[in-house]
Amino acid sequence: MKTQSPDTSPEAEAFYIEGLRRMSGEERLLRAFRMGEAVRALAAARIRAQYGPDLSERELLLRLGALWIDRETMIRVFDWDPELKGY
Repeated sequence: MKTQSPDTSPEAEAFYIEGLRRMSGEERLLRAFRMGEAVRALAAARIRAQYGPDLSERELLLRLGALWIDRETMIRVFDWDPELKGY
């Protein structure tokens, strides 16, 4: 049987899928929210490493927002051009 990921064994994938099936919808949703939080935390860490730890909270949030919000909206709403100022 072919798995969804080439580096995952069929046994490991079956174990994972069975675990997901045992979860309630609420548990799966909470897990998805936590994964989103982890992605944002990793992105913030990358931004701080690239632009320095003294970055203001506002600039950090703008750079994070620019990762998910289109350029035109960032310029119009926040007066922040990610192509000029960075992500």
